Amino acid sequence: MPKRQIYLLSPKELSPETIAVAFAKTSRAPESFREIASELSDESSARFHEKWVVGYGHASVAEHAVLHLAFENVSRLAVESIESNRLASYTEKSTRYQKWGSQDFFIPSELDDHPLREEYIATCRSLFDTYMQSLSPVRKLIKNQSPVRPNETEEGYDRRIRSQYVDSCRFLLPAASLANLGMTANARILENAIRKMRSHPLAEVRQVGEEMKQVAQSETPTLVKYADPLPHLESAYRKFNSQTRVSGTGGDWCQMVDHDVDGELRLLAAVLYRFGEMTYESALQRIVVATEEERTHLAEELLGELSRYDVPLRELEYACYTFDLVMDQGAYAEFKRHRMMTQTPQNLTARLGYSVPAQMKAARFEDEYHLAMRAAASTYEKLAEWNPYVAAYVVPNGFHRRVLCTLNLREAYHFCQLRSAANAHYSIRRVALRMAEQIRMVHPLLAKYMHLPEDETWQNIEKEHFTAEGDD
Repeated sequence: MPKRQIYLLSPKELSPETIAVAFAKTSRAPESFREIASELSDESSARFHEKWVVGYGHASVAEHAVLHLAFENVSRLAVESIESNRLASYTEKSTRYQKWGSQDFFIPSELDDHPLREEYIATCRSLFDTYMQSLSPVRKLIKNQSPVRPNETEEGYDRRIRSQYVDSCRFLLPAASLANLGMTANARILENAIRKMRSHPLAEVRQVGEEMKQVAQSETPTLVKYADPLPHLESAYRKFNSQTRVSGTGGDWCQMVDHDVDGELRLLAAVLYRFGEMTYESALQRIVVATEEERTHLAEELLGELSRYDVPLRELEYACYTFDLVMDQGAYAEFKRHRMMTQTPQNLTARLGYSVPAQMKAARFEDEYHLAMRAAASTYEKLAEWNPYVAAYVVPNGFHRRVLCTLNLREAYHFCQLRSAANAHYSIRRVALRMAEQIRMVHPLLAKYMHLPEDETWQNIEKEHFTAEGDD
């Protein structure tokens, strides 16, 4: 029997395209990966990809070519487009643990020579000035609640409490705020990302997409060679642009608008199917006729031993839920990272009102906060009459945004447990706990095993961390 071997094809020795070809050829070549790779060159690899990936559409081969891209000084609005690609990995500059400088905002090229350019810049500067001014009084508030420890340096103390006061001050930062971002993706995903970005209505996003293509081609010259704009996507942006005006702003901010009524039955049946030898129809019938006690016992065996760090079986994906949510933009920035959901965010606007952190009032900074937010809303409306996509740059994190999402129970476990933890931002904790509450109402048998804080509710978070909502 041949000896088992596991080894790396190192990107230090081989180009990403060559590694992709080495993996692709093993389906028809009996040689080892090392032998296949030793016979390849960048030129022969490029010819292979031109023939098989581009010519014959075997795009899965491109998934073996992996690239790491670094983005610096792109707007957080552009970051949304970069991170909208599901099968990639991202790490971005945090608004919770870092502070922004007074000039750290993007000025879109669409405003060149535009009469509103100076008002846009003045509004962004005002938001950043107000943000900078808020740091001291809110930090002082936190300092009274969490005093310096013996022998603790000022730098160490600030590092320890920073998120506690920056969490509220960040509500003032606009979507134009500059950020850094790291992205890891295979060439197939990267090509799709570039095509979507080059079709975007914002010039910044299109330019970032073009630069991504240039950078990627230095490592994978063939696999992203044809990453061109998508006509159907460009057309969709044009056709639906006139319908961006928000209407129907009332209603509950967290509504489960659809769910699988028989989700628990079908999920348990799928578990029996996985470990049994019956048809799915037989497994489902067995669950349907089972007593409540038998189903409870099965659920306990399935989920009772899970810790909050364990990943449930994939069969939990057979029960799904759809939510219509309204959350502040800061919370959405974290929500969007959960890409295993299907998410449909509406355009960022200043028309759904804004949240007011309770710390702003406690620090006697509420008047300044309202003044800055209302000025941003005023500038947004002027810009939106001309271009609603560009107008979104000036909208601060505190303004509300509507997003439709569908997730399965497995993803619900991950999202609700992670985002309800004590170290999560209070905005997203409120969302996670509210969604978990509604999921438990419709599927109590299986959702009850989520590991959620026992001493906190979304109502308590609202009471502790928010005052009355801002202007609608």
